[in-house]
Amino acid sequence: MTKQAPLQTADGTPLKVALARAQRRAKWRAFLLVFPLLAFVVLSFIVPIFQMLERSAYNDMFSKNAPALSQWFAAHPQGSEIDESAYAALVSDLTAMQNAKTSGEAGLRINFTFPGTSSLFKIGAREAAKMEAPFKDKMVALNSMWGDPKLWASLRTASSSWSSDFFMVSADMKRSADGGMEKVAPEQRIYIYLFVKTFILSGLITLICLLLAFPISHLLATLPASKANLLMILVLLPFWSSLLVRTSAWIALLQQQGVVNDLLVGAGLLADGSRVPMVYNQTGTIVVMTHILLPFMVLPLYSVMRVIPPSYARAARSLGATSWTTFRRIYLPQTLPGIAAGSLLVFILAVGYYITPALVGGADGQLISNLIAFHMSKSNWSMAAALAAILLAAVLVLYWLYDRLIGIDRLKLG
Repeated sequence: MTKQAPLQTADGTPLKVALARAQRRAKWRAFLLVFPLLAFVVLSFIVPIFQMLERSAYNDMFSKNAPALSQWFAAHPQGSEIDESAYAALVSDLTAMQNAKTSGEAGLRINFTFPGTSSLFKIGAREAAKMEAPFKDKMVALNSMWGDPKLWASLRTASSSWSSDFFMVSADMKRSADGGMEKVAPEQRIYIYLFVKTFILSGLITLICLLLAFPISHLLATLPASKANLLMILVLLPFWSSLLVRTSAWIALLQQQGVVNDLLVGAGLLADGSRVPMVYNQTGTIVVMTHILLPFMVLPLYSVMRVIPPSYARAARSLGATSWTTFRRIYLPQTLPGIAAGSLLVFILAVGYYITPALVGGADGQLISNLIAFHMSKSNWSMAAALAAILLAAVLVLYWLYDRLIGIDRLKLG
């Protein structure tokens, strides 16, 4: 029996080889098509995230301005006595800072872990140039803080460009005298409070959006197509106007002399002297963010509800189920993928929102994103990066829990 020759293409190439070439060409074409999007995501999203993570742990504001003191710390391990040689290195660096006008920069770096050192470094730099050895007693006499072991513990950690100091401060901790960490005074604990407040408010806004969006989505899914399309335009209408315009409109509506209070006073529900403050506080943040984020809950719910066959509910009713039982056991379980997707989307957007709390929140309605923006624009990039990194880690943990408990494969956005 003769062996059958392998199949070939018209030009004599083996069919197996030709198919492999065709698959490679198809893969390369697909890669080249998605490469612009991949490059955009890497350059505009992945790279900035890694830069942020680097900035949260890297800061050379002190180390580059205090080389002598950094060398002293490198040669003397933790627990070593702060002797005259340490003060000599400190005075040398302060003198150089005065000449280079960088004492404020170095003091600002230490100020994050040991408050009150900005002016300490400026004054110390001015006086250091006039000092002669021995330096220890003179520096302590100039300001007793120069003899504080906690200050020297902060100087030690800042002498390295890489440090966990900003994560420590973000957790409302400070350096102890032995170089460890301890909690700050209760009246100074602001970061953990803001993180907890941000997640609680985001969860509350997500719940309100779900309660409002569920009947709207059900109505859109059950109406005839012509009427449903008209209502969908109304749902999407806020996307066609500026976020700043929508937020400003809510300020006009909710302020004490605004439309809502005028209607309540006109209806006799409120006295003119008892107008309710509904803006520049936490209430304003919740109301305005709920309005802005509501469409992000409606769309996933609608995309799930519109494909649920009405015959399921009719069959349950024909078998004797009540309206509540039909909803609870037949309709609601089929909407869970949309509920999960909408809740996850709204919650993550609410956690990172900045403009709305900044405009309508006042001091009471600020979220952690507003503090991050403050440090980024007026204070210190490393502090902002550390807070942002913690926020990112918390969101990723929630995302992981969602995947473990519900399953990311059940996420449906459309």
